[in-house]
Amino acid sequence: MISVNHVTVDFGVRLLLDDISFVISNKDKIALVGRNGAGKSTLLKLIAGLNEPTSGNIARAKELRIGYLPQHMQLVDERTVYAECETAFAHIRNMQSELDDMNCEMSSRTDYESEAYAELIERFTVLNERMTVLNTGSYHAEIERTLMGLGFERTDFIRPTSEFSGGWRMRIELAKLLLRQPDLLLLDEPTNHLDIESIQWLENFIARYRGAMLLVSHDRAFVDNTTHRTIEIELGHIYDYKTNYSHYLQLRQERVEQQRRAYENQQKSIKETEDFIERFRYKATKSVQVQSRIKQLEKVERIEIDEMDNRAIHFRFIPATRSGSYPVIAEGLQKCYGEHRVFGNVDMTIERGDKVAFVGKNGAGKSTMIKCIMGEIADYTGKLTLGHQVEIGYFAQNEASLLNPNLTVYETIDHEAVGDIRLHIDDILGAFMFGGAESEKKVGVLSGGERGRLAMIKLLLKPANLLILDEPTNHLDMRSKDVLKEAVRNFDGTVIVVSHDREFLDGLVGKVYEFAGGRVIEYLGGVYDWIASKKVEQQEAEQQSHHSEQTVDEPTDSRLNYEQQKEEAKRVRALKKEFAEVEKKIEQIEAEMSALEVELADPARQTDTSLFTRYEELKKAGATAMERWEELALQIESR
Repeated sequence: MISVNHVTVDFGVRLLLDDISFVISNKDKIALVGRNGAGKSTLLKLIAGLNEPTSGNIARAKELRIGYLPQHMQLVDERTVYAECETAFAHIRNMQSELDDMNCEMSSRTDYESEAYAELIERFTVLNERMTVLNTGSYHAEIERTLMGLGFERTDFIRPTSEFSGGWRMRIELAKLLLRQPDLLLLDEPTNHLDIESIQWLENFIARYRGAMLLVSHDRAFVDNTTHRTIEIELGHIYDYKTNYSHYLQLRQERVEQQRRAYENQQKSIKETEDFIERFRYKATKSVQVQSRIKQLEKVERIEIDEMDNRAIHFRFIPATRSGSYPVIAEGLQKCYGEHRVFGNVDMTIERGDKVAFVGKNGAGKSTMIKCIMGEIADYTGKLTLGHQVEIGYFAQNEASLLNPNLTVYETIDHEAVGDIRLHIDDILGAFMFGGAESEKKVGVLSGGERGRLAMIKLLLKPANLLILDEPTNHLDMRSKDVLKEAVRNFDGTVIVVSHDREFLDGLVGKVYEFAGGRVIEYLGGVYDWIASKKVEQQEAEQQSHHSEQTVDEPTDSRLNYEQQKEEAKRVRALKKEFAEVEKKIEQIEAEMSALEVELADPARQTDTSLFTRYEELKKAGATAMERWEELALQIESR
C-alpha cells in the first residue's frame, strides 16, 4: 500500500529523520510514537504527500485514497453540520451522475456491435461495481450514526458550523474523514477534542474499519485499543514492533537490556584479546597466535547500543499552607445562561486531599463549574463555599496558547517568578528540558508539547493547596504525562482534574463527577469504575425500553419449538462455516497483497504493470470479501 524508502529529513541545523524505511500494508493499524518534536507529524505529512523529504521517496499504490487529520487545520464555515458532512460523499454523487450519463448514452445508441459501445459497457460495469462496494445507499444513516457517535445531538445537524467552537468543528472534520472511508487513515491526535464516550465510539469504529491507519496519539488507552503495530521514532531512527504500545514498552526495554548485555560481553572479550596481544606482542614463540588474534579482532563487528533520548522531567508542586477540611462545598448550585440550564441542584463536597475528576461531553458544564470555583462566575444560584485558607493553582485548557510568542523561554519564566525562586530559574528550566540554548528559543517556534511544558512551569511558580487542572495532558507526550501523573499523585493537597484521558485518570482519582443533561452525578471509585457503572446503566435502560415496547398480548413463553430450534442452529452453523471460509480468504488475499507490496517497493519492479494490475484485482476481491465478512458478522451477532 505505502512504501517509505530511505527517507531523510534534514533541516540543516537538525537531522529529524535519518534514512528510515518501512511498509504500511493493507489493514495495518499502526501507532507512531516518540517524544514531541521527534518527527511524527512531519512523517504523517510526508506520507499524505503534503511535504517532500530531503532524500528518499515514498511509493504509493495506484489510486490509493488517503485521509489525513492534522492537529491544526483551516476550517470553512459555510454550511450546516449535516451539509458539511454530506461533502464527504461528493465523489459518490459524481459517480452516480456519471453512471446516469452513461446509462442515457447506452439507451440512445444503436451501434451495439461497435468497439466503442463495448468500451462504454465496460466503463459502466466497472463504475457500477465501485458504487456497489461503497454501499452508497445508506450514507445518510452513516452521517447520522457518525455525528451522534462523536457527541452531536440531532438538533445540531441543522445548525451552521460557525456556531460551534474550534473543538467541535474539529469533530466535524473528523466525521467527514471517517465517512469518506479512505484506504489509509492518517490521524494526528484525533482524541484531543473528544470526551471519553466519543473516544470509545471512535475505538469501536476503528475496530470495524476495513482500511489501514497510522495514528499519532498520546492517549495510551486509545492507542492500545486501536493499534496492533508500533513504530517508534527515536533520535531520527525508527524501531518497528509488531505489537501494541504497552507490549512494545516491554519489548523495547528487553531490546535495550539485551543490547547492553551483548555489548558488555563483547567488550570483555575484546579486552581479553587486546591484553593477550599486548602481553605476547614481542614473543617470537607466540607470534602466530598474536597475528591470529589481531586478524580476529579486525573482523569483529562491533555492537553498538542504540542511542536513546533519556531526558525526563522531574518536579514536585510547591506545597502551600494547609487548607481547611472541606476546600469546596456546593449546595443546590445552579447556573443558567438565559433559558439554558447548564447544571442545577448540584450538591458536591470535596474534602482536603481528595483527587477528583470532572468528566462529560464538551459543553456539559465542567469549565463553567471551574469558573464558579475560581470566582470568575458569580451569577449562580444556590451556595458555593471555599474552605479556610484555600490557595488555588489553576492550569487552563488553553494555557499553552496564552503564552507570549515573542518572549524567549527564559523571559517567560523570568517575568512570572518572584522572590527566592528567581535564583533557581535555570534549574527549573533544565528539569523541564529547557536547559542551555533551549531556554533562548522564542515561544513562537516551540511545538505544542514544549509550550505545554512551559505553561506547566508557570503553575509551579506559586504555592497551592488546591490544584485545578483543565485538560493538562493535551500536547504532552506519554513520558511527560507519566511524570505529571506521578507529581499530581504525590501532591499533598486537593486536586480537581478535567480530562478525557482514561490512562492518566486511572489510579489517580478516587471520585468522579459526571456532567450530563444539566446534572452533576457523583461516582465513588476511579475512572474505569465510572465507565463500568455507565455500561450497567445503559444496559438497564435498554432492557427497560425493550420491555416497554412489548405488547400486552405477547405470549409469555416466546421460545422456539424444538424443530425451529434445530433449523435455527443449522442456519447458525452454516453462517459460522461461511464466516470462517471468508476470513481465511481475506487472510490469503492480504498475504498476497503484502508480498506484492514488497515487490512494488523495489524500484526495479515498479515498471512491471502486471504487478499493479494484480494488486488492484486483489484489492477489489478483498473489499468484496470484507463486505461479506461484515454481513456475516452482523448476522451471527444478531442470532
